[in-house]
Amino acid sequence: MERLWTEQGAALHQSEQQPWPQYPRPQLQRDSFRNLNGWWDFAITQDERPPQHYDRRIRVPFVPESALSGIEEAVPDGSFLWYRLRLDPPFAESGARVLLHVGAADQTAVVWVDGRRAPLVQGTSSNGYTHEGGYEAFTAELTELLPAEGPAELVLQVHDHLSSYTYPYGKQSLTRGGMWYTPCSGIWQTVWLEAVPEEYIQGVHTKTAQNAAGDWTVIFTVDGIAEGTVHVLGQDLALTQGKAKLLIKEPRLWSPEDPYLYEFSVEAASGDRVQSYFALRTLDTRTIDGVPRLCLNGWPYFFNGLLDQGYWPDGLWTPADPAMFEEEIRKVKALGFNMLRKHIKVEPELFYYACDRLGIAVFQDMVQNGDYDFKRDTLLPTVGVTRRNDRKLHQDPEARKRFIEGMMATVHQLREHPSIVYWTIFNEGWGQFCGTESYMQLRHEDDTRWIDTASGWFHPRGLQTDVESVHNYFFPLRVHKTGKPFVLSEFGGLAWRPEGHATNLEYVYGYKKFQDRTTLAEAIVRLYEQKILPLIPKGLCAAVYTQVSDVEDETNGLFSYDRKIQKLLLEEFAKVRQAVESINRSGT
Repeated sequence: MERLWTEQGAALHQSEQQPWPQYPRPQLQRDSFRNLNGWWDFAITQDERPPQHYDRRIRVPFVPESALSGIEEAVPDGSFLWYRLRLDPPFAESGARVLLHVGAADQTAVVWVDGRRAPLVQGTSSNGYTHEGGYEAFTAELTELLPAEGPAELVLQVHDHLSSYTYPYGKQSLTRGGMWYTPCSGIWQTVWLEAVPEEYIQGVHTKTAQNAAGDWTVIFTVDGIAEGTVHVLGQDLALTQGKAKLLIKEPRLWSPEDPYLYEFSVEAASGDRVQSYFALRTLDTRTIDGVPRLCLNGWPYFFNGLLDQGYWPDGLWTPADPAMFEEEIRKVKALGFNMLRKHIKVEPELFYYACDRLGIAVFQDMVQNGDYDFKRDTLLPTVGVTRRNDRKLHQDPEARKRFIEGMMATVHQLREHPSIVYWTIFNEGWGQFCGTESYMQLRHEDDTRWIDTASGWFHPRGLQTDVESVHNYFFPLRVHKTGKPFVLSEFGGLAWRPEGHATNLEYVYGYKKFQDRTTLAEAIVRLYEQKILPLIPKGLCAAVYTQVSDVEDETNGLFSYDRKIQKLLLEEFAKVRQAVESINRSGT
């Protein structure tokens, strides 16, 4: 595979600067912050015994399979990855608690300090010490393990066992190719220390509601403390049993066109203080002129989106700089897209913060697990076999349990982000089981967003879902009239390989191939003008074009894999952008 560098990745590769220095959790931000990204000692073993020697160095937070890690090697499946870092005092002020946060590490992880395991205070664990799941954050408490004087040895042990199919694994494959990508092992998000008082703010949640007069109430719920103060809109609201209430009489609603965020802070009696934000918006479904519509802030809204895999050629799961999230969002918004479907991956929270702040809606997929079968999950559904009873699919009880745990952890971690308007549970039957029961579990956790139970196919009769969701790459496009809002959750995939900016130099992967950029762009514009826009009056509520960028073998993105080539220019897509903007202004 040809090595490609993004501009930011090439610059980081040549420097010794600390990667990802930004505070990684914008919705619960405090002044106490010690970033541990950078060079760590590193070793790989085939069993869980600690290594005798750490024979390499790795740049955290990049996986060892990536170029930016400094290693760029395949990790044998089932390996144990060992990360070691010397921590120098002072660790915190006297009397403070010391927490170690890890944004994500694939798949299971244990934290050690001077040879002793650190207990988890946040994460998914069956024993209190081992975090389970490769896409969610976890926190360990180091307070009792740190020495009174001198340095401490911090060790993270990460175990990755992709071939078991038990834990959610997304688009990773031991045999990458086509729509399957290079596996990612170990730490892939920011690692940092935080000092907090004995009683500290563990989480902040907001619940918003609009009354008949058009005013809004915001209920603040703060975990970890019973009393304190919420500072918001020039007011000081006293917390009672961890709750406070705010009335907003002249609300400014969040939308991709006006992504307004209300900032606030919470202060505990112990002196702990965090900064956060919230937004006001409504999501509902209404039948207008006999057609079911997705409505944003009470208005029919067409979500014009792109499939977003979240892969980068030099960092794989992790871009060289989180500013690259903002750069990419600005580019797709300039083209006229107002939504990203985050495909089978959970991103660092700085990605969702950029979406919140810049104004792009997110259709968030859950990360799939279970086995994939080409005939069952791709070939037969493509030709119309989609009414399978999903209660009999993927019956492994451990895999089912792990998927539901991952789904719930995703919701708990991301639910405060206003840009996320839509959850997708299952994609194209892959790992799908008991769709209606899964829908009901997710609806119980979050009753504020739309839920797409089965994106693509495997819609058994009676399936509970908020939308009719279809993938169509090969057949005439049409609206399916089922009484639910119709979402074309994947289409397009037109491919052109820009020479010098692709990893696979022998094969072009996509659903229709073009020889040059101009003919590709003309075909994309025709597809929208002749097929997509005419379907909106007939009931098309959202459309997700495949995809933002090329990814490894796939060359069907609007940008090259290294993000240096834009295949569709602003002036070429201007009429489509203007048409979508006009539709959303008028609500028709």
